[in-house]
Amino acid sequence: MLRQRVVTALLMAGAFLAGVYWLPAHVLGAVFAFIVALGAWEWAPMAGLASSRARVIYMILLVVGVAFAFSYTEFGASLERERLQPLLGLACLWWCFALLWVKSFPGSARIWGSRYIRSLMGFLILVPAWLAAYYLLSVEPHGAAMVLLVMVVAAADIGAYFTGKAFGRHALSPAVSPGKTWEGFWGGVVCVALLAAVVWSLLPDRYDHIGLPAAVVVALAAAFASVLGDLTVSMVKRVSGVKDSSSLLPGHGGLLDRLDSICAAAPTFALSLIMAGF
Repeated sequence: MLRQRVVTALLMAGAFLAGVYWLPAHVLGAVFAFIVALGAWEWAPMAGLASSRARVIYMILLVVGVAFAFSYTEFGASLERERLQPLLGLACLWWCFALLWVKSFPGSARIWGSRYIRSLMGFLILVPAWLAAYYLLSVEPHGAAMVLLVMVVAAADIGAYFTGKAFGRHALSPAVSPGKTWEGFWGGVVCVALLAAVVWSLLPDRYDHIGLPAAVVVALAAAFASVLGDLTVSMVKRVSGVKDSSSLLPGHGGLLDRLDSICAAAPTFALSLIMAGF
């Protein structure tokens, strides 16, 4: 199983890096939209839409949502930040509600446990993630680097894993994910803060207006959101009675099992960059 996980992870990382650096932004945006559609296919049963027909319809509706976001923000012409920023703000507001639901789980399932609310949750998780990723790709001339920086949340996962293994004693959210600990969480936070300081020290001179505190705050906001994204999807999986979102990725489960943290981190990261004046 470990060998399978490592091989799959290396293949995914290689494909991601190749796509980010060699594919044009509009082509990569289409690839991201396809990934989001697959995520919708995985989310549909977790929302209570089990039949193949219902899953296909849900996929189509979510792709329509992506197309609407693309059109509304005028990505196809000239990016309108005045339209993008409110959408990202609403996405982050949604994650604030998700935090309350995770904190009050399992009682909160009375609020969001219906098929309709869980279906809406899929839109709120996946569409803003695509919108943020495509915006980061459009940041010239460092679009590829911006997308890779979102992966700073991996530092949170890695730091949390090893710190939790070594020192974990207190469960972070025992009702949702008993394996996660506060010690692991703070270990991931420290790891992200250190990585943010390193990245900031490498920024070109034209970004001198972005100080170290702002860089650390942006990175930590994304890291906090990444943990919330992971917990939110885990919470829905518990109510749905599934362990993995699918078996699409050998040794890893489904796409959502790997991208749940990114779905929350990407809009948070994008909005934070805008507010920091990047």
